[in-house]
Formats: sequence, C-alpha cells, structure tokens
Amino acid sequence: MAEDGAVELIRLADGENGLEVRVLGRTMPGVLTLHDYLDAEIVVTGGFARGHLDVCLAPDDLDSWSQILGELAAGRDAVWMDDGRNPRIRFEPSRQGRAVTFVVKDVAASGTSVRASVRLAEGWADEHLERLRRVRAAWPQEVVETSPGTYRWRR
Repeated sequence: MAEDGAVELIRLADGENGLEVRVLGRTMPGVLTLHDYLDAEIVVTGGFARGHLDVCLAPDDLDSWSQILGELAAGRDAVWMDDGRNPRIRFEPSRQGRAVTFVVKDVAASGTSVRASVRLAEGWADEHLERLRRVRAAWPQEVVETSPGTYRWRR
C-alpha cells in the first residue's frame, strides 16, 4: 500500500510507456448500495504524454480483471471495462508474449484514446494476481445483493 493509502491494481511499465490503475478507497463508505464501489485512477504515460482519468470500479470490475489476466497470460486479446461506464482498456499481447499494446479510450466522456506498448517483465501475470489480492484484502466486499435492487451487509 502506498503512503497515500492507494493500492496499485495494474502496473504495466517499461521505462518508456506505462499503464497504472491505482485504487484510492471506497466511493461512499457506509452507504449500503455504494459501499463496495472503489474510487480509482488510470494513469497512462508515454514518451511525450501523460494522461489521468478518475474512475469508479464496481465489484464486477475486479472479477472481470481476474478473467482478463487469464486471457492475457494465455496470449489472447482482451477488453476490460467495456460497459460504457468507465474508460475501456483493450489489451493486445504480442505473438511472442513479451509485450502488450494497450488502448485506453475514454468512451464515457471525451472520446479520447491513447495507444502504447510496453515490454512485459518476467512473472508479470503472477504479480498482477497478487496486486488484485491486495486490493481485495484492503477493501473486501461487505455488501451482498439478495435480489435485484435489494442489499444487506454481509455478516
């Protein structure tokens, strides 16, 4: 956990380009319907550019990130947060599996997109599974939806 309390969920960087997703905390702690939503920021860096987007991650976003990691580790293209609520992040692994091109598109607001490639470090997939575990440990799911639109605190 960083000094500011943030936890990195994604950190793909090679010194030239980078993609980070940092989870900052709960969106509305104590509010039953929004308690498990997390404020986060996406930071994209490149040789001449730096972009920053604030996002709100739903519990389903963390579940789908786990699935995306499996797709990427297997060398398949994948898209994360493709629901129009947040920026969409597309991942395109190289054929050799040593690099990944990512495209972050701010579909929800500006329509702007950034495309960059990063070389992948050895063990990157396991490292990202550990990052996901740390996010879930820092902000465990504490609300359960018992039926559509009906929520209660986990016991």
